[in-house]
Amino acid sequence: MSTNTDRPPADTTPEGHPTPGPLEGLKVADFSRVLAGPFASMMLADFGADVLKVESPAGDDTRSWVPPVDEHGVGTYFSSVNRNKRSVVCDLRTDEGLARALAIAMEADIVIENFRPGVMQRFGLDYASLVERRPDLVYCSITGFGSTGGAHLPGYDLLVQAVGGLMSVTGSQDSEPSKVGVALVDVVTGQNAVVGILAALRSRDATGRGQRVEVNLLSSLLSGLVNQASSTLATGQAPQRMGNAHPSIAPYETLLTADGPVAIAVGTDKQFESLVRVLGVPDLAVDPRFRGNSQRVAHRDALKVLLEEQLGTRSAVEWAHLLSSAGVPAGKVNSIAEALSLAEDLGLTPVVEITDPTTGRTSQQVANPIRLSETPASYTRVPPLLGEHDGATFTSTLQPAATGK
Repeated sequence: MSTNTDRPPADTTPEGHPTPGPLEGLKVADFSRVLAGPFASMMLADFGADVLKVESPAGDDTRSWVPPVDEHGVGTYFSSVNRNKRSVVCDLRTDEGLARALAIAMEADIVIENFRPGVMQRFGLDYASLVERRPDLVYCSITGFGSTGGAHLPGYDLLVQAVGGLMSVTGSQDSEPSKVGVALVDVVTGQNAVVGILAALRSRDATGRGQRVEVNLLSSLLSGLVNQASSTLATGQAPQRMGNAHPSIAPYETLLTADGPVAIAVGTDKQFESLVRVLGVPDLAVDPRFRGNSQRVAHRDALKVLLEEQLGTRSAVEWAHLLSSAGVPAGKVNSIAEALSLAEDLGLTPVVEITDPTTGRTSQQVANPIRLSETPASYTRVPPLLGEHDGATFTSTLQPAATGK
């Protein structure tokens, strides 16, 4: 994959001067583990918030979710959502650890936690306990199924994909229900947490008071089901698994070529006319079975057979090029490595390399997807070792790690 060396690092101006992030000065006490919470705090950290990751002596669960590991032996799952943070260990079972955690929470503008409801209360670190002393605190709780009837249920992404309906519409008609290939519900929930936190901060700017932000995996998934959930509400009928096809558009799926699948996303009649013209079967555009999207949806099986007869004469790469050149949305089904290369070729700079200013450790990371013209995301710290910054506060100077624990 090529590397763009013509532009300055994302945390500097074109003149090379440091760019203060838009969240500069905000202090985040991050008690969360695994994915949704750490994803949210990393997004805040990328834009300048100072994040202290408060971990147990055993560390975030994902530290042990290996292999794979990076060149420094750090699990890639952990690394994916924990850059730009400092790690401190607080054993909440001890008076010293609990006092340290409480001091961090009291100094923070934002607390993020994803324990089961009741756990933080047991330690006096819940919203009700902290807000008495810090009425301007923004406190974000992330749960699997909320804090009422589902409080006792464990919040694992796979479980939520199953009970939340996502698996019922993922996979082919002949396959068993399938999960998405990444913990997508956790990611969407983390994004919702960021939106909620920023909304609460904006309200605090106006009122001087913080508030509690609550997000849960199930509600985030139901919101993210968009048209599939809307269809269920409107018709009372459960959507079915359709593989890569679309319930309301055709052809909008992967189709076989001479050497593998190509994704074709036809959303308009004009695009369909261009598609069949490039394929050498322009008469399909005036065929009564395919004239208009609703007709194409009704006869999708017959249309797929006719299209694949033509697509089978060339490779996926060839068809993707020919169709894209004609204005038809089309692309080869890429591996993740190929997708990163594509983004690089398109000038999106999808990968950043971070060098820790103190230890010299490096880490390749997928870049923050949000681009701000004046205050871009910055990448200043590699994912921390467990307890690497023990003793640090929000206002302390970053010190070298004493151990490699």
